[in-house]
Order: sequence, then structure tokens, then C-alpha cells
Amino acid sequence: MNTIGLLGGMSWESTLSYYRHINQGVKSALGGLHSAQLVLYSVDFDAIEKMQHQGDWTGTAEVLADAAKRIESAGADFLLICTNTMHKVAPLVASEISIPLIHIADATGAQIQAQGFTRVGLLGTAFTMEEDFYKGRLSEQFGLQVLIPESEDRQHVHRIIYDELCQGKIAEDSRQHYIRIVRQLQSQGVQAIILGCTEISLLLGQSDSPLPLFDTTAIHAQKAVELAIATDPKP
Repeated sequence: MNTIGLLGGMSWESTLSYYRHINQGVKSALGGLHSAQLVLYSVDFDAIEKMQHQGDWTGTAEVLADAAKRIESAGADFLLICTNTMHKVAPLVASEISIPLIHIADATGAQIQAQGFTRVGLLGTAFTMEEDFYKGRLSEQFGLQVLIPESEDRQHVHRIIYDELCQGKIAEDSRQHYIRIVRQLQSQGVQAIILGCTEISLLLGQSDSPLPLFDTTAIHAQKAVELAIATDPKP
């Protein structure tokens, strides 16, 4: 089995979901007492969050690159960054290591494309929704039209992620906010919704949504399982 490298802690709440999804996936694939062979390096998210909101992306890249090198040194065959937002610095992190970095948007885009959707809504942090590092990749590499909520709704989505979900708080009124936003995107012709923050699936499930949901945490973890049991771990 190939060794999975996980760069987590952003937040640890969603990294826990990665660990569960990956081990369940390996057990499902191989049976018996099989579990994932992996290396996890978890950063202190408080420092990362402060740098994000100060616009110090170079600082965040340095922290993640250092962590990625430690993961590689520990024997990982490939790397997952367990967060959507920090893929903003994924190219810089990838340049510092020799093992493959499995991009969360690529895994997600491939699944959406395979299911025939072309017009999708994106929920995530303000960084992920508003900047081009994520939407642009989905558009350029997978031909997707990506819509985001209106400004006030983006603020709601962002605040709930940082003030609630990253701190393990699950509130029904916040779930209703998200459902309303999904319906608003549906009225604009969106066919499916990307849960483009690894914490959102802690709040919003398929039973809550009138549209198909693409849970990036589960999708990224599934890709890790495929590579872990493959003969060649390269994507």
C-alpha cells in the first residue's frame, strides 16, 4: 500500500473527517482489518487564520511548505492539503517537494464532469469563492461555469465557517442560511453545489439540499484511497 500524506489542522474538525473517510475507504476496498497507511502533519490553524485575513499568503505558503517537506521526509508517497482555501498556495507548496500534490479542485472537477454537470454553485470561504485560484481551475481544466452567492450571502457563508464550523459549532439557523443560499443559486440555473470548504459538510448534508452536493472532503479522501491502493501513486 502507498503511504498517504495529509497536511491537516485547517481546521482539525475537517481533518478528522479526512481520517475517517480514508480509513473507511481502505477498509471497503481491501476488507478485513485493513486501514490506511498514512502520515499526518497538523498545523496550528490560529496562526494560519491570522495570516489569511492579513493577506500574508507568503507566510502561509512557508508554513505549509515546511510541513509538506516533513511529510515527504516521513515517507509519504503523495500529499493532500486538507483544506480548499490553502490551495491558493498549492503551486508554491508543490514546488518544494518531489512527491505529487493531489489538488482538491482536480478531484472535485473530475467527479462533476463525469456526472455531466456544467453549471455549478460554489460555497466556501470568501477567499475560495471570490478569487480565481479555485474557480479558474475548474473552468479552465473542466469546462465548468462556476457561480457564487451574492456579496451579503458570501459574508454569511464565510463567517459561519470561521466562527462556527471551524470551532465545532453546528447551528440550525446557520444550516437554514446555507439552504436558502443553495435555493437562490438554484434559481439562477445552477445544477449542483460544490461544498468548497472542508468544514461545510459538517453542517450541510444531501438531505438538506434541493441540488446534488459535491463534498470536497469526501471526494479528496476518495482520491487518496484510490492512489493508496494503486500500483503507481501518481495521479
